[in-house]
Amino acid sequence: MNNPLGILAGVIVCSVTLPIFLSVVSYDNIETNTSQKQEQLIETKSSQKYINYETIDKESPGINIYNHKTNKTEQMDIEEYLYGVLSGEMPSDFDIEALKAQAVAARTYVMYNQENKTSKHKGAAVCTDYTHCQEYKSYEELKESKGEDWIKDSYPIIKQAVDETKGHIITYDGEPILPLYFSTSSGKTENSEEVFSTEYPYLRSVDSPYDKYAPKYASTLKISNKDFVRKLKNTYSDINIIEDNLSSQIKILSRSDGGSVEKIKLGNKEVTGRDIRNILNLNSANFEIKFDTNSLDFVVKGYGHGVGMSQWGAQGMAEEGYKYYEILSHYYKDTIIKDLY
Repeated sequence: MNNPLGILAGVIVCSVTLPIFLSVVSYDNIETNTSQKQEQLIETKSSQKYINYETIDKESPGINIYNHKTNKTEQMDIEEYLYGVLSGEMPSDFDIEALKAQAVAARTYVMYNQENKTSKHKGAAVCTDYTHCQEYKSYEELKESKGEDWIKDSYPIIKQAVDETKGHIITYDGEPILPLYFSTSSGKTENSEEVFSTEYPYLRSVDSPYDKYAPKYASTLKISNKDFVRKLKNTYSDINIIEDNLSSQIKILSRSDGGSVEKIKLGNKEVTGRDIRNILNLNSANFEIKFDTNSLDFVVKGYGHGVGMSQWGAQGMAEEGYKYYEILSHYYKDTIIKDLY
């Protein structure tokens, strides 16, 4: 017969050490499993964040471009054309994802014009004049204006942004959108119909918080009462307004969802914020007015018309880690990127 005291001692030792052993093993397993799950979550999140839209590999098409400098229509490979557009429309030191977003928007603009035949240049989809279509500079013009160092250091980045989005355009209901864009918002973009009268379902007012870091986010114009009244009377012959006590004669009546002045009353006349922007050459139609005895201060936020993609907003999103397709999806609501070639 075994020693009962020895058996009892063994039971006691096991009852004390076994829970400790199981606890240590369980803790190691939990820590290992948790670490593995976190790594898997990071991998999953990372893989979900990147989307490859490159599904078609065809030669890029040629397009007709009206060169306003030579007064001639030229045929050019669309991707080559986009090198010149991106070089003119966005700073080359912007983040690559912002540059990609701009490249896709510029490519979409060409396709929209071609499909809708909206170009006013006979036989050409677009022109090279930024006041009418998109900014474009040839390689030779870029070399002359920006210098050899820029060609060596920056031009490859421009080409990369275009090449890595080859054939990608923004679509709504399967068709290319009108991809309006501008420099700097006032913190929100504008609904298209509140600026250009035409409503587009994808050009909706959205938050654009990163613009506040842009160099032209805020500006001020000081103008004397005399000059202000003179400019108004030169524009509106039937306006009834005098230099004295302007604060009692001017009233902002309404604002858009994005914050721009929609309607403003000046004496006996009601005009739009865009009218005032044009008359005074303000950076945007989002302004406040501060009155002094003999002058007015127009305190302005943003730069540009405010509809579509804010370029500085895109830059801010890119710096925060957003991909080009996430930037485009934010500024152009309910759109889908399509690979044409």
